[in-house]
Amino acid sequence: TMTTYCYGRMFLGCTGLTQAPELPAMTLADRCYNCMFEDCTGLTQAPALPATTLAPIWCYGGMFRGCTGLTKAPELPATTLAERCYDSMFRNCTSLTQAPELPATALAPNCYAVMFRGCTGLTKAPELPATTLAERCYNTMFKDCTGLTQAPALPATTLADYCYHCMFEGCTELTQAPALPATTLAPDYCYGGMFRDCTSLTQAPKLPATTLAPSCYNSMFQNCTGLTQAPELSATTLAPSCYANMFNGCTGLTQAPALPATTLAVRCYNVMFSGCTGLTQVPALPVTTLADYCYARMFEGC
Repeated sequence: TMTTYCYGRMFLGCTGLTQAPELPAMTLADRCYNCMFEDCTGLTQAPALPATTLAPIWCYGGMFRGCTGLTKAPELPATTLAERCYDSMFRNCTSLTQAPELPATALAPNCYAVMFRGCTGLTKAPELPATTLAERCYNTMFKDCTGLTQAPALPATTLADYCYHCMFEGCTELTQAPALPATTLAPDYCYGGMFRDCTSLTQAPKLPATTLAPSCYNSMFQNCTGLTQAPELSATTLAPSCYANMFNGCTGLTQAPALPATTLAVRCYNVMFSGCTGLTQVPALPVTTLADYCYARMFEGC
C-alpha cells in the first residue's frame, strides 16, 4: 500500500545507479514517486509502471527528471489522470528519443505540464487525443525540445486557462504548427507563448475565434523569426492584452494582418509588432474610441 511521499527523492542524485528496482504498485498515493530518480545520470532503463489508478499532486512528478542516460520511457497505461500526475516526469532527459503513448481523454490540471521540457533528443511528440482540456494541462510540455520536428494534432475545441501556455516554446526545429480549431477561448493565456522562439516556424495556424479572452494570444509567436505570414485575425470583440506581444520580434514578417475590431480593450495591441524589422505594410486602425495602452509600442523598432 502506497503512502504520501513514500519513495520521494529516494535515489536523488545517485549518479552511479544503473538499474532501478521493480515498482509493482497498481494504485498510487500523493507524491509517492516524486523525484524518486532525479539526476540519476547513469540510469538507462526505467522500471515498468503498471498503475492504472493515479493520485493527485505529483504521483510521478519529476520521477526521472535529469536522467540524461534514459533513452526509452516506460508505458503509462492510465486513461484517467490526476492533478500534476506527470508534471516534469521526464524533464531534461536529453537522451530520450521516444515518448510513451498518452491515451488519456480525461485530463486534469497540470497533468502533462513540463513533462518533456528540455528533452532535446525527442523528435516526435505523442498523440494527444483529448478534446476537452484542463487548466495548464499542456503547460510548457515540450518547451526547449530543440530536436522536435513534428507536433501532435490538437483537436480540442473546449479550452482552459493556460492550457497551451508555452507548450512548444523554444522548439527551434518545428516547422509546422498544428491546426487550432477552437472557436471559444479561455481566459488567461490559453495560447500564450505557445510557439515563442520557434525560429523555424514559417506558417501560423488559422485562428478562427471571433470573440477573444484576456491574454489569449499573448506572445504566441514572439521571436518566430522564420514566420513570413501572419494568420487572419477576424475577431471583432477584443479582451485585455489579447494580442499583446503576439508577433514581437518576428523579423521575417513583411505584412501585418487586418485588424477589424472597432472596440478596443486595455493593452489589446500592446507591443504586438515590436521589433518586426521586415514589416513594410501596417493595417488600417480606424478606431476612434481608445483604451489604456491599446496601441502602446505596437510598431516599436519597425
